[in-house]
Amino acid sequence: MRQRRVLTALAIPLALALVAASCGSDDSSSDSTTADDSTEETTAPDDGGEAADETTPAVAEGEVDTTVVAETETATFGGSLSMGLEAEATGLRPWDDFCSEPCINIQRTMFDTITQQNSDGEYEGYLAESIEPNEDFTQWTVTLRPDITFHNGVPLTAQTLVDMFAIQQTGSQSSGTIATTGLTGVEAVDDLTAVYTLSSPYSAFPAFLAGPTLGYVFEPAAAAADPVGFSTAPVGTGPFVIESRDFDNETVVVRNPDYWRSDDNGDQLPYLDSVSFRPIPDEGTRLDALLSGTVDMIESRRQGTIRDARAESGIELFEFQGNQAGGGMFNTARVPFDDVRVRMGLNMLNDQERVIEALGGTGISLGATQWFSPDSVWWTSTAADAYPTFDFEGGTALLQEYVDDPARSDGKAPGEKIDVELSCPPDPTLIAAMQVLEQVWSGSELVNVSLTQFDQATHINNAVSDEHHAHCWRWGTEADPSSGINPFLADPAESVSNFPNWFDPEAYGWAVEAIQTDDFETRKDLYSKIMTRINEQAVLWYSGGTATMIAAEEGVRGINNYTLPSGSLGIGTPGALTLFTQQFIADQ
Repeated sequence: MRQRRVLTALAIPLALALVAASCGSDDSSSDSTTADDSTEETTAPDDGGEAADETTPAVAEGEVDTTVVAETETATFGGSLSMGLEAEATGLRPWDDFCSEPCINIQRTMFDTITQQNSDGEYEGYLAESIEPNEDFTQWTVTLRPDITFHNGVPLTAQTLVDMFAIQQTGSQSSGTIATTGLTGVEAVDDLTAVYTLSSPYSAFPAFLAGPTLGYVFEPAAAAADPVGFSTAPVGTGPFVIESRDFDNETVVVRNPDYWRSDDNGDQLPYLDSVSFRPIPDEGTRLDALLSGTVDMIESRRQGTIRDARAESGIELFEFQGNQAGGGMFNTARVPFDDVRVRMGLNMLNDQERVIEALGGTGISLGATQWFSPDSVWWTSTAADAYPTFDFEGGTALLQEYVDDPARSDGKAPGEKIDVELSCPPDPTLIAAMQVLEQVWSGSELVNVSLTQFDQATHINNAVSDEHHAHCWRWGTEADPSSGINPFLADPAESVSNFPNWFDPEAYGWAVEAIQTDDFETRKDLYSKIMTRINEQAVLWYSGGTATMIAAEEGVRGINNYTLPSGSLGIGTPGALTLFTQQFIADQ
């Protein structure tokens, strides 16, 4: 059976938005799980769920979200854990280094965020005691908790946030977030109070203060003194301090003896002495490393790995499927993907059922039609109906129309085949899924398909640097929709997150309109229009809903049931992300 979380109807406390750019058109980007067993069909307040005329599809029979429940076992101090990651972090600077989920798991040990999500998907203060908007959502007042220090002993103050902003404005990652939110300045009102001022209303701004680019609090003097060195020796307020970083081998963090948080018994956190992270890109090798005891826990965003892990004993799985869909994108800045006939034709030749089967996800995930899962409060049948279904004859006809066009954008002579480079990381299940696409696309006899594979870091960088063509990717998060959608739709000249380089002024206008209100129904309708327009323009293709997993030895505790400073349960492990603050090794 499937346990499902509840998201509130208001925009202000919704879900964390990380752009789902960690690559992979697997089955699998951020944060959410369920609070209790009764939430299966619960909707948000004020009719925040599906409208009466919506028909919500059934979930796949194998789809399971691990329930977030309070920890009942007494925690023990000491010990070390190691985690196998699907990719190495290219850098650890929150403002400048692109960071996908594996990297975020590392960063979370060293950086605390200003806000965090609880198990209901609501945002609440983390480093902040409170965060309050003005009447039109153009100013947000953050009041920090007292007596927090960085790893180097420097106190956290409101001026810290001001000094961070000066650096964030220059960062290749944070500058895009600043542009997306319209953040114009940060002002220290007193020692612990800062005001974030926006150029226009943004009702979901707290979502960005839970994410890496604006939410991770770093020591600005250390960052300014050695910005290059900060990438390998970051200074935050987090529960662990970096000890060593051997790139492509192991990153080790050790307990912060001056961490500001304590557990319910008044004992200082964290419980563990150290955590090590080891990049193990091959899925089978990573699972074998857990089963052999080489590592204590692993992450995965592959359906096939989850299926294999379910068959093993001696390990515990923390699974999640939510608002993330595997699939891919067309770089519309490159020919022939600048022509909607090509994009739609190829999309209609995407046999989702066969792709999901190749990924090992049959019975685990349903086919996707939008960034939202069928049981999400944001899912709509309008957007689902606009997604092109598999139609070999119809897709071939559209491609033929382009091929025969004397004015075709690729400059080839009428009748010549279209050239398509289809790229995905070299995971066996991803390769198998791409081979399904290649076979159908080539089977039209109108497309020359070349399959390329790059390691995940290169795959991500190819998208960020616009070197991609037809590129597998993941879309959606448990976040407030604006956090991913607004930068995705923004002018590609201004947004690093508009990977397809597709700009529709009307669709972007809807995204802007959606952040000027906290009325759920208004916002839901606008996001439905956006998802529908994306489908009509065939900018993306989808395979199945994302399945993610953290698997660990049975004695590891606190992976998905950590608490926040308020005492409420955290959001759990969506996107295979966790917090290590309250993890411990149970007495066996």
